[in-house]
Amino acid sequence: MPFDDSVGLAVQGYSWLPGLLRRAGGAGVARTRLLGQPVIGLRGPEAVRFFYDESHVRRAGAVPEPVQGTLFGHGAVHTLDGGDHRNRKLVFLSALKDPYRVAQLAEQAGRAWDAAAPGWVDRPGVVLFDETAQILTRAVCDWSGVPLADPDAPRTAADLTAMVDGFATAGPRHWRARRARGRLERWGAGLVERARADGTTDSVLGLVAHHTDTDGRLLTPELAAVELLNVLRPTVAVAWFAAFTGHALHRWPEQRDRLRAGGLGYAVAFAHEVRRFYPFAPFAAGRAVRDLSWRGVGIPANALVLLDIYGQNHDETLWAGPYRFDPGRFVDRTPARDELIPQGGGDPYNGHRCPGEDITIALLAALAPRLARLDYRVPEQDLSISLRRMPARPRSGVVLDVTGSSRSSVPVEIVRHAEPYR
Repeated sequence: MPFDDSVGLAVQGYSWLPGLLRRAGGAGVARTRLLGQPVIGLRGPEAVRFFYDESHVRRAGAVPEPVQGTLFGHGAVHTLDGGDHRNRKLVFLSALKDPYRVAQLAEQAGRAWDAAAPGWVDRPGVVLFDETAQILTRAVCDWSGVPLADPDAPRTAADLTAMVDGFATAGPRHWRARRARGRLERWGAGLVERARADGTTDSVLGLVAHHTDTDGRLLTPELAAVELLNVLRPTVAVAWFAAFTGHALHRWPEQRDRLRAGGLGYAVAFAHEVRRFYPFAPFAAGRAVRDLSWRGVGIPANALVLLDIYGQNHDETLWAGPYRFDPGRFVDRTPARDELIPQGGGDPYNGHRCPGEDITIALLAALAPRLARLDYRVPEQDLSISLRRMPARPRSGVVLDVTGSSRSSVPVEIVRHAEPYR
């Protein structure tokens, strides 16, 4: 029987599951235990398809309470399976997979950046992570029909990022995340009740407020608030990728010239490479529906099944020079659906893959060139990225001394490049 490796996960972070699979040999499957539970780790495109087959792996009962209480919310779409999951996900597909809506959000984020950037000039110590979180908060609230007074944007952005920042720790970050979720769920429930009273239906807020579950009933205001936050929170979480973008442009300064001159195609390729190269989600988790076998390894019913996301995105059998930052690998090449999985794998329409992936790509493709065109220097700071910290980020948040700003438009055709998995 494998020994319990809970301490190993806590100590090693993102490198834990890749290391476990490496020590198990080349089959892409490994066994261990976490908190006394049997665990099977998987990796590779075939494993992605196995993992996202609902006849093999379910989500109900797989998301631990600390993650529900911070990142996703209790009763969220992430915890559902089958018809209940597909029905609930309809509201997200309507909001996040509509090409026109995706283009609108990218344009609004670009305008918010252009409005904010002149205020950074000669301001000491602009933290890219924090400023981008506020930009994205303003943009996604405006886009989704959520009223947000300008003075409230910094606190709202801080709460939305806190929910992401605290899901994988038992310390102060976790309790900040819980308090932030409580505040935002109360705020969101009030928004839902007002949208219902006003008959608002022509916005993302209206879609969520008037969505009915498989029993034909409206979601409770509290549960509708959970799902509204599951639109706002992941959008603002793109601030992590924005900070990684700043890190990449500092470490590989030649990329600034490529982004300035490379056009939309290169911006999309750069977005893909940021999502592949930098650590975001370590793995996805589910529970075995029944006794299963994967490549000769038995998986007992109800065992925890972990899909290695970070390891797959750095697998040398899939990526030439996996630890080399190279957006060129995605120029004129659309990544296969189950190959590049920074936000999960499978089918976003019928499975658990994040429906906001197109928005993440569009936002990065809109903001990365703007950052490249900004005149700034990077003062001395701690830009280290610890793989023990989940979610990882540059320690300093990427501090910039901005000396000048510039504007650039965001073509509506960006959406054609931002939907690689239809």
